[in-house]
Amino acid sequence: MKQNAFGKLYLLPNSIGHHDKSMFLPAGVEKTILPIRYFIVENIRTVRRYLRFLDSSFPIDDCHFFELNKHTAPTELHQMIQPLTNGNDMAVVSESGSPAVADPGALVVRLAHEKNISVVPLVGPSSILLALMASGLNGQQFAFVGYIPIDKQERQKTLRSLEQRSRRYHETELFIEAPYRNKALMDSLLSTLSPATLLTLAIEVNTVEETIITKRVADWKKSVAPNIQKRNTLFLFLAE
Repeated sequence: MKQNAFGKLYLLPNSIGHHDKSMFLPAGVEKTILPIRYFIVENIRTVRRYLRFLDSSFPIDDCHFFELNKHTAPTELHQMIQPLTNGNDMAVVSESGSPAVADPGALVVRLAHEKNISVVPLVGPSSILLALMASGLNGQQFAFVGYIPIDKQERQKTLRSLEQRSRRYHETELFIEAPYRNKALMDSLLSTLSPATLLTLAIEVNTVEETIITKRVADWKKSVAPNIQKRNTLFLFLAE
């Protein structure tokens, strides 16, 4: 089958928390998504609400949703993209922010490439890039390393290793934590990193509660840090 017989796989960014769609989603993206009726999502209820948020008259009952999350078996992926091979366009929608970045949607994107299906990334918010943009740290060389180990000793070992890499390559390190463990991670950062290392907290990015602050570790220790417990936070540092 030729490539032009397939549908296209669109990657639709979701809101991170902003309630004004004009602030995070171009009108052209919205127009592109309105005709699509097949969606690969992390949570059906979330995406149904999001589509109605984009257009109050969106025909939800005419749509087909396929859930892709940690419970999805690899064998289910081929069934999910069947509409694409039948010539229908589909969209992957993350629970928050841009799909396929720190997100299970990457599995579907890889399979689409294997099948020679066109993948179309659409413009929208990514908390990772927004935090990096606003940090003042090195945006030329950076690494998103996901989650840091929970065990205190392993966490400290990982942070020391990342700081060495950051210093050697002048590389910004980005990572996240489950919101209820943010304070423990922050305590480890302040007790482990060099006083001269630049540390950024990017809290509730792209929401009305957004706070992004960069200071050296020594200065963080002398100041009152904002409340990050149970708040969506990205951590970034650059060792100099």
